[in-house]
Amino acid sequence: MDCQQVQRWLPGYLDGTLPAGARSETHVMIGRHLERCDACRQELQSYQVLSSLMSQVSRPEPPADLSLRIRVAAAQRLSEQPWLHYVRRFRTRSEMVLKNILEPLAIPATGGFTVAFIVFVLVCQLLGLGMPLRAVSNDSPTNLLQPARLESLAPFPVTGMEESGNSGPHGLLVEATVNAQGEAVYYRILAGPDNETIRRQLDLVLLFSRFRPQMSFGRFTAGGHVVLSFSDISVRG
Repeated sequence: MDCQQVQRWLPGYLDGTLPAGARSETHVMIGRHLERCDACRQELQSYQVLSSLMSQVSRPEPPADLSLRIRVAAAQRLSEQPWLHYVRRFRTRSEMVLKNILEPLAIPATGGFTVAFIVFVLVCQLLGLGMPLRAVSNDSPTNLLQPARLESLAPFPVTGMEESGNSGPHGLLVEATVNAQGEAVYYRILAGPDNETIRRQLDLVLLFSRFRPQMSFGRFTAGGHVVLSFSDISVRG
């Protein structure tokens, strides 16, 4: 240890109040340093003289009426600013209520609200998954789940059904799968001719057609299905 460190610890070394964790080791190191350092020994002697002088000083006794004078001064202070007393009392009571009542209730209340919210989300998801994706024509739409539907069909003809023997009002039935952006991403032919010519025409029609996606709890979701009916009517004269 150097002189600066030793002089910093000299008061504690003299009074026996060195830190408890390293008291013995520090005490030994300071003692070894004092054996070979005259400046630090003189500093220690000055502390000893100061301690001896302070021990000889008598302890002053407070006036007998000190407590009475303090109470009178406090009463005068409150009488000059009565609103300050009410503000302090209100703040003290508010702190007591916050610490003893509101804080113990904050954690259970927060936990209960979180659990209730999680249960509500799970129940809504279960109800949404349990409802049918396709609505019957007689059903009235709700805000929870609405099926996808056609908004505008591209004005391209689909021909070639009469040659295959499927003419009529429902010569070709197609089920289209709609994504969340209102686009047909897949389709399959339910009834009618299925050949390369028909599929090229369907690709063109569905590419430029617009659909409204299915809605689940007010949000557009993918996976909606729309059934389209095409007919090929020829007029001979």
